[in-house]
Amino acid sequence: MTEPTPKTLLGPGPSNVHPRVYASMSGPVLSHMDPDFWAIMDETVQLLREVFQTGNGLTLPISGTGSAGMEAALYNSLEPGDTIIVGVAGFFASRIAEIAARCDANVVKVEAEWGKVVTPPAIDEALAANPGAKVVALVHCETSTGVLQPLEEIGQLARTCGAMFLVDSVASLGGQRLPVDELGIDICYSGSQKSLSCPPGLAPITMSPRAVEAMKSRNSPSRSWYLDLSMLDEYWISARKYHHTAPASMIYALRESLRILLEEGLENSFARHQLNADALRAGVDALGLSIVADNAARSNTVNGVHMPEGVDANAVRMALLNDYNIETGGGLGPFAGKVVRVGLMGYSSQETNVLLVLSALGRVLNGLGYEVAASVGVGAASRVYAEAS
Repeated sequence: MTEPTPKTLLGPGPSNVHPRVYASMSGPVLSHMDPDFWAIMDETVQLLREVFQTGNGLTLPISGTGSAGMEAALYNSLEPGDTIIVGVAGFFASRIAEIAARCDANVVKVEAEWGKVVTPPAIDEALAANPGAKVVALVHCETSTGVLQPLEEIGQLARTCGAMFLVDSVASLGGQRLPVDELGIDICYSGSQKSLSCPPGLAPITMSPRAVEAMKSRNSPSRSWYLDLSMLDEYWISARKYHHTAPASMIYALRESLRILLEEGLENSFARHQLNADALRAGVDALGLSIVADNAARSNTVNGVHMPEGVDANAVRMALLNDYNIETGGGLGPFAGKVVRVGLMGYSSQETNVLLVLSALGRVLNGLGYEVAASVGVGAASRVYAEAS
């Protein structure tokens, strides 16, 4: 029988799981209708509100991965004929547009080059051309490129036009500043397996009172019964009405991961992710490589790294995996075979991991014919840490 081998997870997700989270999963499985379990549910919801930085009543973890969060956000906010404006500059924004189309919505794509941000003037133009648009959707950290999309100005444009603001925070929640209420975000979803340092399987989501009211005033029910947030709210928050068998062990894991994050402090977590990303990028520069995202729009959780001309990025990834037990991500779309995506999220965002991946990357590139002193990346990153201490 094949047994899983522990690996250093430095790809676009999942990230390594904190030992306390693993330990929490060994707790006794309770019925999803046990009052003791309801108390744990309540604690988890309150912790999620703190991490989302929101007072939204409808805040809960969906039983499913981040993609379930995406579908729930769209199924519950869109009806046939509604218009959604989607800022598309990567793979996951394209998925938002695809799911919205399956809701029979009128999908207006505002496209930008992969590796760039969607600009406020482009969204403003789309809003002017589509009066009455119901939703404006953006991906905060586009996992396929490592671009961190600015939100504030576009969120204001959406509110001015009466549209709901929907944000994908799967790769950013917990690792990048994202104050939901302050930014006026109406619908925000995430995933448990990235900066929250929890196994994959849950999709935290929060909806503003305005979004809840729009959901309640629908002319037709959500196309998904399982992801119907009005029913999930009745189970999780308002009525304890049976909906589905919640995954108790995963709820324990999420609760513990949120505790760990809040013990560290959100601002401290953001600073840690910033420092480790700065050190990684300094090492990448020293190796003569470049980051996909423009300097002003780089995520601290995922970085796309261009490989040298003539070096197959997939060969680099396989060498990192087979020789060093380091998992990274491959390029998608126009970056396929050209980019290695390095994730530094949650428990994986550590100095030791930054130095490890830079050392291994230098050695792998040398082995593939790209001549560089393998230690220069580590040296550059170490200087960043020394300056910060």
